[in-house]
Amino acid sequence: MSKLGSTWGRVVMKFRRTEKAAGEEQKIGVARPEKVYLKALPLRHLEDVETIKSEVKSGNILILKVSPLAKKSVDDVKQAVDELIEFTHGVGGDIARLGEERVVITPSFIRIWREKAASPEGALPTAA
Repeated sequence: MSKLGSTWGRVVMKFRRTEKAAGEEQKIGVARPEKVYLKALPLRHLEDVETIKSEVKSGNILILKVSPLAKKSVDDVKQAVDELIEFTHGVGGDIARLGEERVVITPSFIRIWREKAASPEGALPTAA
C-alpha cells in the first residue's frame, strides 16, 4: 500500500472510532437546498478546506481529490482530513474514503452507504 493509502487508512479508522462520539454532539445541520450539486474538487492547499466547508454548508456533495496536496505534504493531508471529519460531524453530514486518492463528503440530509462486512485490512469499505 502506498504511503498515502496507509495514511488514509489511519485517518479513516480514527473517523470510525469517533463516529459514535460525534453522534452525541449537538449538530448544526444543513438546510436542504432547492438544488443539490455533486462537485469534484481538488484539495491543493490547506486553505481549500474553507471552500469545501462552504460547499457542504450550501448542501452540495463533494468528491475531493487529495493527491495534489499529498504530493506536497502528507501531514497537511492529515490536518485537512481531520478538520473536515470534525466539521462534517458537526453539521451532521457524512464522510468516506473512495480509494486512495478521493474522499466524499455529504451534507446532513444524505448518507453514504457502507458494507457491513469488514475488509481484510479491518476497515469497513465504502460502496465504491
